[in-house]
Order: sequence, then C-alpha cells, then structure tokens
Amino acid sequence: MQAAPVRATAIPSFTDALRAVESLLMSSGQRTARRNAWTSVLEDRRRAKDRVEAQRVLESVIPS
Repeated sequence: MQAAPVRATAIPSFTDALRAVESLLMSSGQRTARRNAWTSVLEDRRRAKDRVEAQRVLESVIPS
C-alpha cells in the first residue's frame, strides 16, 4: 500500500489574510498611506522609548 502524497501548500498567515482583504477594500494610495502612518507610529514609539532610556541614564549619572 502506498502512502498518500503530501501536499506542500503553505497556509497563509493572519497578516497575509489581512493584506488580502485590505487590497480588496482599499485603493493602492490608501494602502500606502495606512502603511506609512503605521511606520510613523512605530518610529514615534521607538523614539519615545529612546527618550525614556536617555532620561534614565542621565538621572543615574547626575545626582539630584
């Protein structure tokens, strides 16, 4: 008896599924604007984290 052939079809990730829905619902310009906005949010979060870290370093070096 032969084993059944194995199918190598990749299961799409949740992100891939969201992008597919996004591409159906939005025009290209809206997708680009949304991605740019999200990139800006992430960059703002990174800068805020860096500011907090810099403040901690300064407070540890300069006694109050």
